[in-house]
Amino acid sequence: MHEKDIQPSNTSIMNRKLCYVLGLGVALTLSSCGKKLGQFSSDYFSVNPNPLEVVGENVPASVSAKIPAKFFVKNAEVTVTPVLTFNGQEVASQSYSFQGEKVRGNNPVISYEYGGTQTIPVDFKYQPEMAKSELMLDFTVTQGNKKYVLPRVKVANGVVATAAFANAAGVTPAIAPDAFQRIINEKYAADIMFLINQANIRAGQLNSDAMLELQKEIKEANGDTARVLQEINIQSYASPDGGVELNTKLAANREKNTKGYVEKQLKKDKITEFGELTAQFTAQDWEGFQKLVAQSNIQDKDLILSVLSMYKDPEQREREIRNLSSVFEQLADQILPQLRYSRITASIDVIGKSDSEIKALVNSNPKALSVEEILYAATLTDDNAQRLKIYDQAARLYPNDYRTWNDLGMAQYVDGDYDAAKASFAKAAQLTKNGEPQMNLGLIEMLQGNYSKANQYFGSAAGVKELGDAMGVYYLKQGDAAAAVKAFGDTKSNNAALAQILTKDYSKAKSTLAAIDRPDATTYYLMAVLGARTNNESMLNTNLRQAVRLDSSLAKRAVDDLEFANYNLSKALN
Repeated sequence: MHEKDIQPSNTSIMNRKLCYVLGLGVALTLSSCGKKLGQFSSDYFSVNPNPLEVVGENVPASVSAKIPAKFFVKNAEVTVTPVLTFNGQEVASQSYSFQGEKVRGNNPVISYEYGGTQTIPVDFKYQPEMAKSELMLDFTVTQGNKKYVLPRVKVANGVVATAAFANAAGVTPAIAPDAFQRIINEKYAADIMFLINQANIRAGQLNSDAMLELQKEIKEANGDTARVLQEINIQSYASPDGGVELNTKLAANREKNTKGYVEKQLKKDKITEFGELTAQFTAQDWEGFQKLVAQSNIQDKDLILSVLSMYKDPEQREREIRNLSSVFEQLADQILPQLRYSRITASIDVIGKSDSEIKALVNSNPKALSVEEILYAATLTDDNAQRLKIYDQAARLYPNDYRTWNDLGMAQYVDGDYDAAKASFAKAAQLTKNGEPQMNLGLIEMLQGNYSKANQYFGSAAGVKELGDAMGVYYLKQGDAAAAVKAFGDTKSNNAALAQILTKDYSKAKSTLAAIDRPDATTYYLMAVLGARTNNESMLNTNLRQAVRLDSSLAKRAVDDLEFANYNLSKALN
């Protein structure tokens, strides 16, 4: 055999090379599909926010996954489960899956050649122990018939729980206020009627029921230390059917004669303390005329009123109305006689019980107090136990007044007896459609986490002045701090300051906390948070020390609180 007979041909060599290349490609393809998925690195993931933060009553976050090229095998399906571990416990968020290019499914695809990015939503129901925690990702891989677990990866540390300070118990329920007035002004009046073109007082006018009642009230006020006669006023009138000059003289004489009668009667009754005796007259009572015509059944009254509006000169008015011959007789008989009179009005102040008298009676004889007085009595003390007692008496004495039940519920709420408060608010709501009980029932529902029902109650409480504070907490619980700030307005409370902190309005939050009338442990703790957020260590230490002094349990919270992670708390806690 010749040598050339055993040499491979060029075609044969090329075919062999092609087979080698194709074989290598198939091997590489099989390798990328058949090998197990490698361990995920924490570098592949970022979390927003990190650390996690409480929003409303949840801990939401977003985990962004950036998978590198040549990592995600083509036939792999990965299920990622975010898990928050804390205090020996762990809770899982909803799982999320993605897959390689060779997997038949509806999950997002990660390219083997180029890698890819995915977003994993995270949400946990907040628990206080979560402040010191770790966010882990668990991985379960499915490849064909094989399923295996990859090591979990830590992607975030801890939860900032400042938003959890939102507290419906810090809202003062709506009070149904008393209408107590220590001084109530009462007015008593009687009219002396005159004949046309006359100013003399007829004896019969002094014996009318109204005049006798007026004289009686004046005399009784003079002899009663609880009543003060402040003023006696006389207003005299002439009807507008005569000339201005005549009517002026006539009205002035009616005033003079009426004033003389009153002075004589005061002297006769030995009344010397009557404040002031004042007198005025109106020469032509066009205003009274117009009012009486409008109220009358005169057929052409609209025509008369039209004439009154057309002419400003009183004499021209009178001439034009006289020209209405068809109606002038009706006016002369029905309207004009009612405008010839003097009205005597006594202004008497009724002096109610003093604060000391009310306080004494609420303890010794509450039955002697009106509902307004007993409700007012509860406002004279800052002791909620005393208020509870007073409102309980009020509800027993006046069970059909919704305010007694509503305000009893308010005191029970402040006392932390929420079941009793709910029952009292419900009784109040049965007695009225007013908004206070509705708002207060909404507070109870919010305390119990029934936010949809709370919002329904709040919707029925429009116009109640305390509603803004309730809605502010509602929005905080829903995670909408901006809406909460708007609802609170200028309220000076821990909840209002918290909303300002969450929206990063630290200057406003500081002034709000400083203006709270009765700061408590939460007030000082939030001020310490402000110190941390504004890099004011002295402010942090001073306020945290006071917060812990008022509530020792806050010391442990502070140690785990990531708000203070960059500070040494030994000065504040030791």
